[in-house]
Amino acid sequence: MNEKGAPRFRARITLRRLLSAGLVILAAAYLVAPPAAALAPPTPREFVSNLDLECFKTTTYQPPATTLTLRHLNPVLGNQPPVQVTLGPREQLCVPVAKNEVMPPPGVLDYLRFVDLSCYRVTGPAINQNLGLRHLNPVLQNVPGISVTLNAPQQLCVPVAKNGLVPAPDILRVISHIDLLCYAHLPNPLMNRRLALTQLNPVLTGQIPARTVLVDAARQLCVPVHKAGDEIPPDAVDIVRWIDLEKFDLTGPAISPVPLTLRHLNRVLGHLPPEELRLTGSAQLAVPVAKNGVVPPG
Repeated sequence: MNEKGAPRFRARITLRRLLSAGLVILAAAYLVAPPAAALAPPTPREFVSNLDLECFKTTTYQPPATTLTLRHLNPVLGNQPPVQVTLGPREQLCVPVAKNEVMPPPGVLDYLRFVDLSCYRVTGPAINQNLGLRHLNPVLQNVPGISVTLNAPQQLCVPVAKNGLVPAPDILRVISHIDLLCYAHLPNPLMNRRLALTQLNPVLTGQIPARTVLVDAARQLCVPVHKAGDEIPPDAVDIVRWIDLEKFDLTGPAISPVPLTLRHLNRVLGHLPPEELRLTGSAQLAVPVAKNGVVPPG
């Protein structure tokens, strides 16, 4: 190679090396933080009508003294005054399930599989409101609706993560604002139906096998509330304000105790310490309902 061509040759080698280094840097950056497409939220009807939760009894735990002011979100109960409650002992952990192997649609499942609610004993005044309830989930469409009179609140169920498994930010912005105040009611009619339940959350899918349970008496209506101090994004409000779940007692096969660690997802309760627990047996099944014929949009 002559002296005139040498600089040009060296320049080509340098360019190739720079390009190769650039590709390596880009590849490394992609492995560290791959781009994620935003997940479009389901419609309120899609989300609520596919949300079924199995509520397990837990080992006992009393959280630090915490008083909350709650405001009803659903329009049917919008005339009710704010309620002040103090968190009592934890009584249940409610986790997402599918009924009779009917799975939620894929885009909806991405959200529902992370809806874990820890339920604490609370007390408050009775509201004595009459409501007509009808089922929203397709599996229960042929089950007759019921008429109930709400009495006093018994539980507040709030969003948690199990064993450090926290969903992606677009999912978290919805599920972290699901707070349900559960009211006792009369009467307590029997559903008397056997259902096969399959766990949906990744933490429990390998630990609790699919089981057939007998669904018994209607016991509580859990309705959406807003905790004072919580800033709910408008698109999340559009979904969570329609989450009404009727809790039915159930009986089913025993399970082996499942140890878990819970961490609160909502910032209002984010200061509370992690909770250690064991699931000790299933107690109830919470299924989506509409109140007084007012159904979620979409």
